[in-house]
Amino acid sequence: MDKEDIKLTSSEIGTLWGQYINGTAVDTVNKYMVSIIEDEKIKALFEEAISIFDKQKQQIVSFLEKDGFPIPIGFTDYDLNKGTKRLFSDIFCVHYLHIMTLHGLLGHTTSLSSSVRKDLRYFYDSCDTDGKKMYHQTTDLLLEKGHLQRDPYFFPEANPEFVQGQKFTDGFFGEKRPLAATEIVALSLNMKKKILGKALSIGFSQVTQSKEIREFLKSAQKTSDEQIQSLGKILHEDNLPIPISWETEVNTSQEAPFSDKLMLYHIGFLLQAAQSYHGAGLASAMRADLVIAYEKIILKNITVTKDWFNLMTKNKWLEQPPLAPNRKDIAKDK
Repeated sequence: MDKEDIKLTSSEIGTLWGQYINGTAVDTVNKYMVSIIEDEKIKALFEEAISIFDKQKQQIVSFLEKDGFPIPIGFTDYDLNKGTKRLFSDIFCVHYLHIMTLHGLLGHTTSLSSSVRKDLRYFYDSCDTDGKKMYHQTTDLLLEKGHLQRDPYFFPEANPEFVQGQKFTDGFFGEKRPLAATEIVALSLNMKKKILGKALSIGFSQVTQSKEIREFLKSAQKTSDEQIQSLGKILHEDNLPIPISWETEVNTSQEAPFSDKLMLYHIGFLLQAAQSYHGAGLASAMRADLVIAYEKIILKNITVTKDWFNLMTKNKWLEQPPLAPNRKDIAKDK
């Protein structure tokens, strides 16, 4: 059967829909950032990112239209207030692009693994290639600017070691063993993403026009800070460096560069995406205090995400993804 005659599966439709919604949100932020960035090298990266997504967006639209599915509204220039004052520094902007590229890489890989149709697999493979290139570019630029903090260094052991008894998992009673390298991977990633979420919450809370949304953003900021402190304490107790914060890279502007819809959605996206990293951290944790820390974070984020969902639906801002046919309702209507 020709690939043009093979319909998209529900999973393939879901990945395309998600890529469009999340992609247009980040693209709108990128368009604002490229308008305020002064550093030519950073600006060039954002121009490239915008150009890449424009091509990806056209392809997503083509896939959906050919199967008769409506194109999501997502986010557009209506969610961008041009000509507003600078809210973020150039360095914050490149950190933002770096972290969102990491999210994009995970999204492309998940979408690829959920796709069967050949043209769709090749599309996500090209998206992954573009994402990896952007990751290298943002990493190199942050290193060049002296703004990329490396994770802790370890000293090599003389020989491989094996776990000796239950003491390896103890994190409450007696002397704790040092953190494992496999545990630090998750701690580092989770903290860096929470640092971004906190900084965005601070900036968005300064400029939102809604008191209700401002209170939610302040709450999200407080939650991020508490979780950064919780994970940072674990690193600190092992005399390991804690990732630096980016609050000072947020300016004092009170002019909103984005719609309240986009700002609220963006924080919700980060909350939801974080849960997969929390799960990975929980799965890699072999010390009891780490397990408890991740469980508390996951449960707290569920509560915060529920508040976010209620605000989004109250304002009629949350687009509904394609649903499976409701056979009971179809039968009733006959």
